[in-house]
Amino acid sequence: MKMKRNRTKKVKNTKNVNQISTFQTIKRLLKYLTSTYKLQFFIVLVCIIISSIVGVIGIQFLEYLIDDIIVPLMNSNSPDLSILVKSIIVMGIIYIIGICATYIYNRLMINISQGILKRIRQEMFEHMQSLKIGYFDSRPHGEIMSTYTNDVDTLREMISQSIPNIFSCTITMISILVAMFTTNIYLTFVVLAMVLLMVFVSRFLGGNSSKYFVKQQDDLSKVNGYIEEMIAGQKVIKAFCYEDEAKKRFDNLNDELCNSSTRANIYSSILMPCIMNIGNLGYVLVAVIGGVLSVNGVLTIGNIAAFLQYVKAFTNPVGQVSQQMNFIIMAFAGAKRIFTLIDEPSEEDNGYVTLVNAKEENGKLVEVDNRTGIWAWKHKHHNGTITYVKLRGHVEFEHVEFGYTKNKTILHDITLEAKEGQKVSFVGATGAGKTTITNLINRFYDIDSGKIRYDGININKIKKDDLRKSLGMVLQDTNLFSGTIKDNIRYGKLDATDEEIYEAARLSNADRFIKHLPNGYDTVIDGTGEGLSQGQRQLLSIARAALYNPPVLILDEATSSIDTRTEQIVQDGMDKLMKGRTVFVIAHRLSTIRNSDLIMVLDHGRIIERGNHDELIDKKGTYYGLYTGAIEID
Repeated sequence: MKMKRNRTKKVKNTKNVNQISTFQTIKRLLKYLTSTYKLQFFIVLVCIIISSIVGVIGIQFLEYLIDDIIVPLMNSNSPDLSILVKSIIVMGIIYIIGICATYIYNRLMINISQGILKRIRQEMFEHMQSLKIGYFDSRPHGEIMSTYTNDVDTLREMISQSIPNIFSCTITMISILVAMFTTNIYLTFVVLAMVLLMVFVSRFLGGNSSKYFVKQQDDLSKVNGYIEEMIAGQKVIKAFCYEDEAKKRFDNLNDELCNSSTRANIYSSILMPCIMNIGNLGYVLVAVIGGVLSVNGVLTIGNIAAFLQYVKAFTNPVGQVSQQMNFIIMAFAGAKRIFTLIDEPSEEDNGYVTLVNAKEENGKLVEVDNRTGIWAWKHKHHNGTITYVKLRGHVEFEHVEFGYTKNKTILHDITLEAKEGQKVSFVGATGAGKTTITNLINRFYDIDSGKIRYDGININKIKKDDLRKSLGMVLQDTNLFSGTIKDNIRYGKLDATDEEIYEAARLSNADRFIKHLPNGYDTVIDGTGEGLSQGQRQLLSIARAALYNPPVLILDEATSSIDTRTEQIVQDGMDKLMKGRTVFVIAHRLSTIRNSDLIMVLDHGRIIERGNHDELIDKKGTYYGLYTGAIEID
């Protein structure tokens, strides 16, 4: 007989990025600019205006140079070159001012863009720490990482390059348009006709390019998410010879990315040549028409030369604006994903009961600042009185119902009691609800109905941080962090002394292998724990929990990744660690839970048997079948 699997599939609940409008995105980005960098951005705008005006003055100077200096000098019998030299010097000074203005606004925009992105990344990371566990359970980690990298990078390009570029182009086009109208209205209309044709082509090509650039960003996040999964699961891929299927799935995602990127870049690449050729056509028309007007005495040679420069200076920004719009649309798409993460609702916490250090005086608990080894729940009542309840680790479930989604209940009418100092174990098939129960004790998820009491207090009344401070966890999947062995053990108690760390390591029997490492407790490891066996990584996790020394301990298949020999070494340390505290154990190896005070057998989210080892063996039910091997745990 084999117990059936009941795997819980958590439904992805991603907030729609389209809920954030483009107007809201622009408004929020402007808020970042004006809240901190108002003065700097004002200087940038002034410098861009100066730089643009200098360009127009340079063209007007060409007209003045030809008509008012060079032509008269050519017709003069005794030319005075001092006027030419003075004019060139003045113009040189003006150009230097323009160069300085360009340098200043580019330099400031680098500071502004990096400062804004630093603030955005900081807000994203800080807010991410406040999100509930369900957010990360329902999203590929690679997609979240893509928000920090690709989306933030597109935003950087827009702020540092696209925004000043478009503003500069706009100022330049307005200035040149005014100058063209004052020079010759007929030639101006010829140029405007060419510009309308440019706008039409830009809307067609740029619109398609932008559409595929947005799709490219989305496809890129999917590829990153898949790659992250494959890197994390390389051992499993190798073990199950999944390489070919992994390649096929990657090829499909990569093909989608290649297709969207190719289309986006095709439209983007042909945009500028089309715009430039239309501009060249306008240049030729202006030259021909201007020549005719010059022959008829309507325009001077200086007018024509200046107007031809106006044409170039006017049509080039049109192409630049069209090209920058692609980056802006990509950046807006990335910004929407960034703001979607920032707007994700934080984990709600309406608790008001806190955990404090206490000591006993005259039979009563008194709150103290220093750590005494005695913990108490500080309960502030509505009438203003404060009561203290000693933390004992007494946990009760009363008719608890829970489901990750509203239409699918995972736990059904769970009622159990773990008294102070008891060892309570959960047994059952994968998906039976064992880990879900421990997640509810931590309030990683909130129950749908029923009650969970902790030392007689409804856990909904306890602040989540204080609740979790009273609980220690050793998980099947060991999470280590970059740093020394000592740092990893100290993770749960940052103020721990070295001697406390050594004692925790000895208690968990981790001290045995740590002493043989190259630098002992100062050996540096990375987040994957490379160079350590799975058992050694688990021992460090147990040592971390031992140092944390919580009143209640949750062991989620903590020894499942340890070989039998190592398990015997660990079990002694585990027994010492569990002594005197309430312990919840999830285990596949029934030999590790024989000494449990209470064993719960779960199936499809229901408790079907309960009792200690001897009682359950005498019943000769499901537990008896599991223990004797007649029933297998999937």
